[in-house]
Amino acid sequence: MGIIIKPIITEKLTVQGEKLNRYGFIVDRGANKLQIKAAVEQMYNVSVDSVNTVNYHGKRKSRYTKAGMLNGRTNHYKKAYVTLAGEDKIDFYANI
Repeated sequence: MGIIIKPIITEKLTVQGEKLNRYGFIVDRGANKLQIKAAVEQMYNVSVDSVNTVNYHGKRKSRYTKAGMLNGRTNHYKKAYVTLAGEDKIDFYANI
């Protein structure tokens, strides 16, 4: 499996992409900033200025069902916010 799992497409990150040239990705939890930078540059043919990462830890969840109480948790994951250099852009909707 690669470093980049999927892009994050939200209203907030769409605005940041237009104004600040910043894009979000869910990435492999073991990847560091240099590996993320190289993967984005190779995949989208852009030059990356900076990479910021955030680790999210899964929360415990419980719900009531007919079968009784079900317990579990959401997944751990890592986000990367990538700022591109110059006039580079990433169009996530180009190959739909």
